[in-house]
Amino acid sequence: MALNFILMAILGILTGAVPAFAAVEQCRFIQARPEREACYARQEQELAAKRKPEPAGDSSKLDSLQEMRRDDDAVYKSLRSICRGC
Repeated sequence: MALNFILMAILGILTGAVPAFAAVEQCRFIQARPEREACYARQEQELAAKRKPEPAGDSSKLDSLQEMRRDDDAVYKSLRSICRGC
């Protein structure tokens, strides 16, 4: 029973990896040079699109940092008023 589960898991991993690998390897079997180079160019563009960072994350990070700074300033002011006579 456990052996069947392991074999099915390995088979699932292999079949999931094959389409991605086949998409990359299909260009090298194209005989015509212009078509092969166009295939490589498409793959390069797809890879570059996947590697681009998302610009939306930077502004939200900046907003949260500014909000934390305002909260810290409020806490520091309240502490100064408490310890004024220390």
